[in-house]
Amino acid sequence: MALPQPADGAGPRPAPGEADPARVDPAVLGALLDRYGWRRRGDGAGRCARWAPPGPLAGGASLLVPHGRSLPGSEDLLGAALAALARSAVPSAREILTELTVPSDEIRWWRDMPQEPAGAASGPAYEQLRGAARQMLMAGALSARGRAGYHGARHRRQARAAVGGVLVSPERGARTLTAFVPVATGRAITVRLHHALQAVREAADHERATGSTAAFGPAVALGVCRELTEAVIALVRGSEGVRIALEFSSEAGAPEGCPPGGGPVEFSPGDLPALRAAGARYLRDEPSVPVRITGTVVRMSRPGPRGRGAVRLRVLAGAEVPHVRVALEEEAYRTAGRAHLAGLPIRVAGRLESRGGFRRLSDASGVEPVPALQPPTEPDGC
Repeated sequence: MALPQPADGAGPRPAPGEADPARVDPAVLGALLDRYGWRRRGDGAGRCARWAPPGPLAGGASLLVPHGRSLPGSEDLLGAALAALARSAVPSAREILTELTVPSDEIRWWRDMPQEPAGAASGPAYEQLRGAARQMLMAGALSARGRAGYHGARHRRQARAAVGGVLVSPERGARTLTAFVPVATGRAITVRLHHALQAVREAADHERATGSTAAFGPAVALGVCRELTEAVIALVRGSEGVRIALEFSSEAGAPEGCPPGGGPVEFSPGDLPALRAAGARYLRDEPSVPVRITGTVVRMSRPGPRGRGAVRLRVLAGAEVPHVRVALEEEAYRTAGRAHLAGLPIRVAGRLESRGGFRRLSDASGVEPVPALQPPTEPDGC
């Protein structure tokens, strides 16, 4: 295909603070366009992709974005696309240009898939790859919040917020996927995954050689957890092997203790028994946590008019989980009911059980309503 060439042989010069075509990754631009609802035309088999504006402006000027920098004239194409975005009336255009200047780490996944019959649908395989990649990002975000063999429901809200800014390549193949993690908000995730994936690889090698999962114990200090082993299992399942590579942003530089160019970490179906055994070990060994929770009663139930009952609390303070279920003796159950009718939260002590994902409080005691905070009174006199 013929590529447009500028009259002077040079692309448009970026203004200060604008995205530079020489530094823009075409994959990042495509991921941003996909995130903001631009529609990709064609099947993506060529060397460029054409992106149409979303919504009522779908009939407006489209953008031609190369798939990579190996295409002759790719920088000129990128310059033309960036200039078109700068002139565009589409509301998301300015956000896309702004986010192009954000330094990001890259995480790439490759799956070696068995040969499929011609015309076989790749949709389920793509969704499996995308889902497993998201599991891995969540595992990294959870481990960045705190080291544990099994996180369960703890820190989920914060982890989801942390991965919310991650861009995913718009390519919809079943074999490869790339995620772009902003350095400013997600560097802790990539650092944790860098160390944890290496630790998983070494612990799995130890298990295959000795039959013991002992090496997975100290690996928790490096960020390994059940959530990460489950993510690797989801990636490997149905494939002939997977590779995972992390590349730190060249603008921000590699963090201390993470040398650049370390190469991908590989896993195969032969690692699945070790990963499953490690996940079971983490689930079994993670201890319950003593807590004192303040929460509002959102549900109450018991089998009869008297006796023990159970309440569901929306946690306000005391534990990094959104809800917990608590079994209470009759008098404590009544106290919780009276607080609920009065619109007051309650405070209760107990042990947050790892069984069930830290969603249950056992050995509950000290149930009491929490008085509403009174506004300070004005002092008398002048």
